[in-house]
Amino acid sequence: MKQYFEIKAKHPDAILLFRVGDFYETFSEDAIAASEILGITLTRRANGSAQFVELAGFPHHALDTYLPKLVRAGKRVAICDQLEDPKLTKKLVKRGITELVTPGVSTNDTILNHKENNFLTAIHFVKDTCGIAFLDISTGEFLTAEGTVDYIDKLLNNFSPKEVLVERGNRKQFEEAFGSRFFIFELEDWVFTSDAAHDRLLKHFETKNLKGFGVQHLKMGIIASGAILHYLDLTQHTQISHITSLSRIEEDRYVRLDKFTVHSLELLGTMNEGGTSLLNVLDKTVSPMGSRMLRRWIVFPLKDCKPIEDRQNVVEFFFRHPDLKEELDAHLNQIGDLERIISKVAVGRVSPREVLQLKTALQAIEPIKECCIASEEPSLCRIGDQLNVCMLIRERIEKEINNDAPTLLNRGGVIREGVDAELDELRKIAYSGKDYLLQIQQREIENTGIPSLKIAFNNVFGYYIEVRNTHKDKVPADWIRKQTLVNAERYITQELKEYEEKILGAEEKILSLEAKLFNDLVMCLMDYIPPIQVNANLIGRIDCLLSFAKVAQLNKYIRPVVNDSDVIDIKAGRHPVIEKQLPPGEPYIANDVYLDDEKQQIIMITGPNMAGKSALLRQTALITLMAQIGSFVPAESAQIGIVDKIFTRVGASDNISVGESTFMVEMNEAADILNNLSPKSLVLFDELGRGTSTYDGISIAWAIVEYIHEHPKARAKTLFATHYHELNEMERSFKRIKNYNVSVKEVGNKVMFLRKLVPGGSEHSFGIHVAKMAGMPQSIVKRSNEILKQLESENRKEGMARPVKEITTQREGYQLSFFQLDDPILSQVRDEIKNTDVNNLTPLEALNKLSEIKRIITGK
Repeated sequence: MKQYFEIKAKHPDAILLFRVGDFYETFSEDAIAASEILGITLTRRANGSAQFVELAGFPHHALDTYLPKLVRAGKRVAICDQLEDPKLTKKLVKRGITELVTPGVSTNDTILNHKENNFLTAIHFVKDTCGIAFLDISTGEFLTAEGTVDYIDKLLNNFSPKEVLVERGNRKQFEEAFGSRFFIFELEDWVFTSDAAHDRLLKHFETKNLKGFGVQHLKMGIIASGAILHYLDLTQHTQISHITSLSRIEEDRYVRLDKFTVHSLELLGTMNEGGTSLLNVLDKTVSPMGSRMLRRWIVFPLKDCKPIEDRQNVVEFFFRHPDLKEELDAHLNQIGDLERIISKVAVGRVSPREVLQLKTALQAIEPIKECCIASEEPSLCRIGDQLNVCMLIRERIEKEINNDAPTLLNRGGVIREGVDAELDELRKIAYSGKDYLLQIQQREIENTGIPSLKIAFNNVFGYYIEVRNTHKDKVPADWIRKQTLVNAERYITQELKEYEEKILGAEEKILSLEAKLFNDLVMCLMDYIPPIQVNANLIGRIDCLLSFAKVAQLNKYIRPVVNDSDVIDIKAGRHPVIEKQLPPGEPYIANDVYLDDEKQQIIMITGPNMAGKSALLRQTALITLMAQIGSFVPAESAQIGIVDKIFTRVGASDNISVGESTFMVEMNEAADILNNLSPKSLVLFDELGRGTSTYDGISIAWAIVEYIHEHPKARAKTLFATHYHELNEMERSFKRIKNYNVSVKEVGNKVMFLRKLVPGGSEHSFGIHVAKMAGMPQSIVKRSNEILKQLESENRKEGMARPVKEITTQREGYQLSFFQLDDPILSQVRDEIKNTDVNNLTPLEALNKLSEIKRIITGK
């Protein structure tokens, strides 16, 4: 326990898994936490006189089952192993931390999700700007950037790190800026200094400066990057040769999508349980690298036409050559997680089975390379030229590793026969020992003429020859007598002693020799980390483009024209997610949308609830985004002028935990949009201002639309869906605002939603009709219609500017006419109340007055 407490003191904030024999044990508070998370038994054991310590453990071979549960519960886990063989020491076995696993630092397959990256992030604050770095140790991707808090928030949202490192004391500042949804770990302040970071990065990359990575000007980004490498040292992850470069996230290359937009367009996840995201629809990838890359592409759409067209050309090529598409698909299926396997090589955690998978992947790359080069499509040819089949290492794996090698190295049977003469000899001894002993026995029978001679084994003196007393005079002089029995004598020979040593040590030597040969192969594989990482990236790229082609074919998408114009012209566009969720046989009602900077910059969309206004807004943004990631789009034709920012203000909800109402959240998001408008922005407003009173809402909405229209530099293309029919008046005053509505058809008392966008404003919202569809009690629906008619007739009489004073309220079974002043009795009651001096009324006079009013009403 003294040894345990010494090791625990080095990592007090981590759960310590302490190896004792065949078990990993936890003690004290760690045991209490582990037993709750893992569902294992908590026991107590004596620790000196009058003391007990809590204890919970599990078998060492179950580590892969229990470790992920601890990490997913947000725990840091220190793994303490026995550093020497207990057989070779008479003292306490030497132990030490071999790995510190945290949510952001893990190479364990059972912890990682193969469809997404597992990023560790570090953030360095300097006033209103931040430096940030992202590292996925399981793939070797290392990225950095710096910018405003707003930009960093967008990156955090898009990369979704599993753990964030901040300077000690900065947790509160981080949570105020980015929320409390991240797992945070604080590092000492000296780690976040320029000198410490620079030295750590230069030491790792073995360079004199960072100019070769193009990040030397990102001072805060470098500090964050250095902090990540310091953290890897702290968590005992020192074998990181697969982290070969540090890349800059180039903000100017990608469309800006803030976290509200990613959330409300449901790009990666859904707002409602059981929903479908855009990623779900587009992801038909077959390799983990493709899955992770597609996720990144969706939240980082491109702003440059050339790379977009390169992607489109490949998708179109696959579209036109289905045979090649299927052939590539078949080969990609064999590749597996090449990126994470080669990273395991670097950290020394690769298993024999994974080395075999590496060989299979490299074999599959050869026909992929040939297909790409033979295609004559320029982008595919470039990919084909860069793919490296790594023939030498592939052949070496083929030659040295058994095809049915086990997952664990210590199970044996990893290395093929013929690789090492000593290993073959040891295997022959270990596995054909009986035959060899029979050969010796037969030979000695012939040499000595003792027919009953036999060779046996016991634990006292190993292998021996037993001779019955009747033949003991035939025993050769060089045999050594070891034991006398009643009817026989036992002897040993020099040959048997040598053989015994060989056979008893053979199995241990076999495992040790296999481990040495396997590790030599892994060391050789390390030289191939950079080319195999390039291969993994290229394979991911092919996989994403193949996925686009599959989805386009399946869902009848077309190739959009992407250019630098200021026009978005979508003919018969469809929502890519909603169209997949319609009942069989029900067609999706497609719509045209046209936006430009000269004639139709802002479209005001009115129309009833449930008619499809929100779907129309979202589908316009999704079609634009899909076009800019290189995908085909759900439309009959589409011309997309590149946008540089997509903003959405759709369906806010309360943020009660920080004291913000729905309306406050809505105004925050709207302010963010208006402060960041650019000439090439696409803005979507859905029901802006509905969280406050009607007149406030109309006023704010009007002012915002007017601001966007009159902005001197940024004529942002805008779709504005609203229930405020008064905003239709704006078309008359502002030349680039056009009114459209989502049409409906009234048949008797019923309403049919046509879901078609047509020019002109709409007069009705049909909210009562939707209430009826939702199953509202009939009496409420009927009463709502009566109140609506009364309000409309009053508004026609008095105009919108005057508030409504007179509403008849009626409930089932009885009627109370309130403020219906054409009733003479109520007029009399009003006059009585009006003429009463309330301030000078005694309680008795008040009761009498009430009794009088009651008599007037009841007539009694």
